[in-house]
Amino acid sequence: MKRRTKDDVRKAVRQAYGNIAKGRSRGCCAPSASCCETARPSAKTLSARIGYSAEDVASVPEGANMSLGCGNPQAIAALQPGEVVLDLGSGGGFDCFLAAKQVGEAGRVIGVDMTPEMVATARENALSSGYANVEFRLGEIEALPVADASVDVIISNCVINLSPEKERVLREAYRVLKPGGRLAIADIVATAPMSEEVRNDLALLAGCVAGAAPIEAITSMLREAGFVRVSVEPSEESRQLIREWAPGRHFEDYIVSATIEAVKDKPA
Repeated sequence: MKRRTKDDVRKAVRQAYGNIAKGRSRGCCAPSASCCETARPSAKTLSARIGYSAEDVASVPEGANMSLGCGNPQAIAALQPGEVVLDLGSGGGFDCFLAAKQVGEAGRVIGVDMTPEMVATARENALSSGYANVEFRLGEIEALPVADASVDVIISNCVINLSPEKERVLREAYRVLKPGGRLAIADIVATAPMSEEVRNDLALLAGCVAGAAPIEAITSMLREAGFVRVSVEPSEESRQLIREWAPGRHFEDYIVSATIEAVKDKPA
C-alpha cells in the first residue's frame, strides 16, 4: 500500500473542509461518505452532545456552527476579559465568536485556518455580526502567522489530529504563547493501534480518525515542546458519538475524544 505523504494529507484535508465551507458536503468528524450513510442530527443537536449550551449555539452568527468539533474547549479554557485568544483551525468561526464574548472589547481573538473557503466564511460571519475584536488569518497551524509570545490562550477543536506534523504544531503553539499562557483543546486521540490501511486512508485522515495520535505520544510531544502541567483526559462517553459517525466500522474501539491542557512555564 502506498504511504501517504504530508502534502497528500494536507491536500485531502483542505479539499474536504473547503467542500464543507462551500456547502458541497456536510460537516462531519468522520469520512464524508459516512456522514451521508445515515440521517445526521442537526448542528444544534450535535453541539449540545459535545458540551455546548443552547445559549452558546444561539449566540453565534448563522452558519458559523458547522458541527465539526469533538468537544468544547471553552469549558476548560477559563477565558478572562482582556485576554488574547488563538483558535487553531477556526473553520467558520464558531469557537472564536464564543471566545470573543468572554474576552470582551478589551480582548482579541485570532482564528487561523488553512482553508481559504473557511476563512472567507468566517470573515463574512464576523463582518455581518459586527465582531470587531475577532480576526481570521489564512495559514497552516504548523507555521502560524502569529507573533512570538503574543497570545494568552490557545484553543482548538478536533483539528490537531488532522496535521501530519503534530510536533511542529505544538512547538508553534509554545512559540506564540506568552510565558504563563495556556493551551486548552479538544481533540481525538488513539487508544488502540490502527492498521496501516486505516492510517493511510485519506478519507479517514480528513475525517478525524486515522491521524489520531496515542495519548502517550501527545503527552510526550507537549513536554518536548516545553509545556508543563500537561493533562490529557479521554472521555469514554464520547465513544457513543464516535460509533454513530460510521455505524459498523467500530472507530470507537480505537479512538476517543479528549481534553488536552498544558501551560507555557514562566521563567524562574
